[in-house]
Amino acid sequence: MAITRERLRQLVGLVEPVVSLSAARIQERNGYEVEHLTLLLGDTEVRGILTRPLHAEGRLPAILYGHSHGGRYDIGADELLDGREYLLDPLGPVFARAGYVTLSIDMPVFGKRSTITESAAAKALLWYGKGLFGQMLCDHSAALTYLASRPDVDPARIGAFGISMGCTLSYWLAAMDERIKAVTHLCCFADLRKMIELGNHDGHGVYLIVPGLLNEADAGAIGALVAPRPQLICIGEADSLTPPAAVALAWEETSAAYANTPSRLQLVSEPGVKHQETPRMREAALRFFAENL
Repeated sequence: MAITRERLRQLVGLVEPVVSLSAARIQERNGYEVEHLTLLLGDTEVRGILTRPLHAEGRLPAILYGHSHGGRYDIGADELLDGREYLLDPLGPVFARAGYVTLSIDMPVFGKRSTITESAAAKALLWYGKGLFGQMLCDHSAALTYLASRPDVDPARIGAFGISMGCTLSYWLAAMDERIKAVTHLCCFADLRKMIELGNHDGHGVYLIVPGLLNEADAGAIGALVAPRPQLICIGEADSLTPPAAVALAWEETSAAYANTPSRLQLVSEPGVKHQETPRMREAALRFFAENL
């Protein structure tokens, strides 16, 4: 079931707020730099964390990093520096040492923005005909605009990365925004209708509800909108959020969009692996960005 880029933007309510830099503090670490940022998204102050190569010159490739959920509302963008239990290690330093500028911001209800519960925020928005995921995508889009505006970033070489909730943030925004030139996403790509049929959909947070979406499209159709730009999908076959039957349906629809450019779509599918990054996924992601950014 195909959907247009513009129609998906309408369904999620993607209206990017004006973004500007309010404050920045630079910290040098072992082989890389960290910038602790305060961004203004409209009239809302949002924390950003950025990593970059130490003493780098010129315009560099960049990665927009979507942080995960995992029920830890206190973490948010700190994931870039501190990692999570399902990551091999923190990716901010890894990407910086590999030559990338990487930015993550606190999503609504996470990190420094965890002043309201996910449930309360989602319910309030739904009563107004909006969704929390739409708000997240609006903010993620604004972060992309800021990242592209930096003098140390090549705006023609920006990719996106995320695991779990960050996975959906990354490939959904890539589907709607062609400024993202390549996307790698882990552990959250699956057909939602099949997830409902299997009873696995309740493993998702309420943030992900987009009213009316499944009347018009599913995960595979959204992934298809990324084509023909490069896309790497990584899943664990024992992960309740990526059951093989649901992944197969989504993959069938997305891969059809790459019929003329099959080498630009890659899948790492790990037997027996649950909701976690693996060494094979990490190796594939670093190779993928090196080849495509």
